[in-house]
Amino acid sequence: MPELTIHIGGRGFEVSCQDGEESYLQAAAKMLDDEAQVLSDQIGRMPEARMLLMAGLMLADKAAANDDRIKAVEAKLAERDAELMALRNAPKAPPERVEVAVVPPSVTDTLAELAARAESLAAVVEEKSQT
Repeated sequence: MPELTIHIGGRGFEVSCQDGEESYLQAAAKMLDDEAQVLSDQIGRMPEARMLLMAGLMLADKAAANDDRIKAVEAKLAERDAELMALRNAPKAPPERVEVAVVPPSVTDTLAELAARAESLAAVVEEKSQT
């Protein structure tokens, strides 16, 4: 089991940890030292136990605030998941119906007959205008 010396609030502490956990221990000690440094800057020198207690409480307060944020984000995520599932399970909208006008054959026949008469009248008018 590796033994490390960590420094918190300007004081050294000998601690042991499992193999491979040294970097985690150093990171945790740095967090605690940062909080202890804030206390030391604000209050000055204090007994070791009190400094560690206060620094631990400050970290616990930050952890509690992070837990609250995580719960709020998880609640929003659950809400979005429920909305997504509702949308996925919603019945499909019926396809949009588009109506296209169909010209009946009788109308096209009538129009063709009118066009033929108009051409015939145009030919008669043209003949009369040339004479």
